[in-house]
Amino acid sequence: MFDYDFMRYAFIAGIFIALISCVMGVFVVARQTSFFTHTLSEIGFSGAAFGVFAGIAPLTGMLIFTMTSAIFVGLSGEKVGRREASISVFSGLFLGLGILFLSLSDKQASYATSILFGSIVGIDINNLYTLIGLSVILLVVVSALFRRLAYNSFDSQGAEYNQRYNQIVSIVFLVLLALTISITAQIVGALLIFVLLTIPASAAKYFAHTLWKMIGLTFIFVLVGIWLGLYLSFVTDWPVSFFITVIEALFYGAAIVKERKSASRL
Repeated sequence: MFDYDFMRYAFIAGIFIALISCVMGVFVVARQTSFFTHTLSEIGFSGAAFGVFAGIAPLTGMLIFTMTSAIFVGLSGEKVGRREASISVFSGLFLGLGILFLSLSDKQASYATSILFGSIVGIDINNLYTLIGLSVILLVVVSALFRRLAYNSFDSQGAEYNQRYNQIVSIVFLVLLALTISITAQIVGALLIFVLLTIPASAAKYFAHTLWKMIGLTFIFVLVGIWLGLYLSFVTDWPVSFFITVIEALFYGAAIVKERKSASRL
């Protein structure tokens, strides 16, 4: 399996995707922004399709579309209700635009499928370097703002009254989320990115009771899902996103069973 370059690149990429997904996923779950994460993945699909249509790298198109949308939604208001109203409009509009861009491009249907659901054979050394570079930038920014992001995520009301530049921190988080989605799309695909940013962290919160333990366990869940998914995809020639989704769902199912057993003992 590791005789192939693309498999080695995919496994290395999985480490960095797990690193950014574990941190951002915990914040996504804490902030209850799973809906926006799902919508950003659809916007990312539209951006990638635009990149194909315009003759630029799909990743560049994803970055332009997702970051612009994240900034716009962040500026539209602090209240979740206002954001979700804006997000609903974005979701339908950009999904339709993505379909339009793909229909106008001259690429084959298989290329569109790889954008939507990911492809391990599409990862080359240049993709890997880009992914690592963007991941390092994201991790540096998160490290610099970690305490502010944690406060803003886990105590939004307290942060709103006690933390200066709270809206700026929220907008930075949304931009970082857009960057995370653009990075992870290369393996998981544009439409299933939210799986890695919501399910592992949601499962980890049932096992871990501190922030760092939750982040560490989320990292394990994501990395196991990606690596095992890559292996099963290589063996069966089925989409890697299918296996990753099933594996993460099993982790979440185990977490629910554990929680119900704990509740029944009380």
